[in-house]
Amino acid sequence: MASKQKNQNNGGDGALSRVRCAIYTRKSTEEGLEQDFNTLDAQRESCKAYIASQKNQGWTPVPEHFDDGGFTGANMERPALKRLLAKVEAGEVDCIVVYKIDRLTRSLLDFSRMIEILERHGATFVAVTQQFNSTTSLGRLTLNILLSFAQFEREMISERTRDKMNAARRRGKWVGGAVVLGYDLVPGGGALVVNAEEAERVREIYRLYLEFGSLIPLVQELDRRGWRLKSRLTREGKRVGGSPFNKTKLHNLLTSVIYTGRVKHQGEIYSGEQERIVDDATWNAVQERLNRNGRRGGRNVRNKHRALLKALVRCGSCGVRMIHTYVQKKGKIRYRYYVCENARQKGWTRCQTRSVSAPALEGAVLQQLRSIAQNPAVLSEVLGQLERQRQETGRNTPMADPDEVKEALARFDPLWEHFTSWERESFIRTLVSGVRFDGRTSEVTVAFRSEALKQLCNVNVESARDGNG
Repeated sequence: MASKQKNQNNGGDGALSRVRCAIYTRKSTEEGLEQDFNTLDAQRESCKAYIASQKNQGWTPVPEHFDDGGFTGANMERPALKRLLAKVEAGEVDCIVVYKIDRLTRSLLDFSRMIEILERHGATFVAVTQQFNSTTSLGRLTLNILLSFAQFEREMISERTRDKMNAARRRGKWVGGAVVLGYDLVPGGGALVVNAEEAERVREIYRLYLEFGSLIPLVQELDRRGWRLKSRLTREGKRVGGSPFNKTKLHNLLTSVIYTGRVKHQGEIYSGEQERIVDDATWNAVQERLNRNGRRGGRNVRNKHRALLKALVRCGSCGVRMIHTYVQKKGKIRYRYYVCENARQKGWTRCQTRSVSAPALEGAVLQQLRSIAQNPAVLSEVLGQLERQRQETGRNTPMADPDEVKEALARFDPLWEHFTSWERESFIRTLVSGVRFDGRTSEVTVAFRSEALKQLCNVNVESARDGNG
């Protein structure tokens, strides 16, 4: 394929214009790239040979390599491709040379974007094994047809791969993912083999849970013993994993069907090929105890009660977030509170703050808002932000007349009572960017969001401390 006409014509002195050619190579996986001469090298050699054949047209290769090993052609998120297109836009490359078009892209949309970039900067490209000219309308039509088939092929391969993995899962085969404590991956992959030392540790964890009866004490016991999650070496020789247990990770281990010689796929349980580690009697006893303790998912209790400060509170002792949750007895909410995530996951002894009564903490923040609502500068800021938030969220909540809102803000409590649950949350989040509660001093620090309220307001709420705190 020839390059742009301006690059082909001789100059006034009879000399050919130079066509700077950048070679781009790509491979979807990293497999085989460690070899001395890999597929990227083979692609580059073919492209260099083609460029050499066009030497009489002024073609010359640029020395920089643009290789994307281990990157899919389904998108443009590739480091070498980005560098290459930047060179084109900077006027440093006149022609991109690839072995086949699907090395450049497998997406019609991305292809059209690249063509626009090339044409805008007077550049073009060559696929050395397919001989298509991207500078002509007929050439572009041919390329579009070819890429349509390339994209279709990619989608078919994805579907076949997905179907193959689903079928393998239903037959109980291991198809990849993080290897759990108690198993190793066989050499070459594709199956799990029991790690005898780790398997004994898994069985002991199951036994200890039945002894302790709950997750937190067991997390503390595992930490005392120095037991950790599975660790492994990556291909680069870097060790990953091996983190300490917390309540969620322990729950995942205690509910993983893989230890019973089975696999779970799309909500269904199938017999697996791996040897079981935990017997049925122990497994069933642990699941029954977990269910009785109300920890089916091992996840946070969902906030069903419109907690005003949800995702806003952080622990003053640990600096981690505090989660809204509640205690429910006989179908009724008995107690709402915010609990430190560190204490929740690793035990009460890990945090001095631990938890705080939700009504008390929310009341302290509301009291601070009552005091600032009398400031005229605040009133204007509140009105503007509420209206902007209403427009951004697309909610059709009727907004009161500004004068009426100003008058109502002077009477904070009646206004608050008039708000819906969503309006109360919206009001709080409009003004408050964060709340910090320190259980050691019972101090609440409120950080305000608007420019008119850029200050920290401290409120002491001895009553905010949880009785267990």
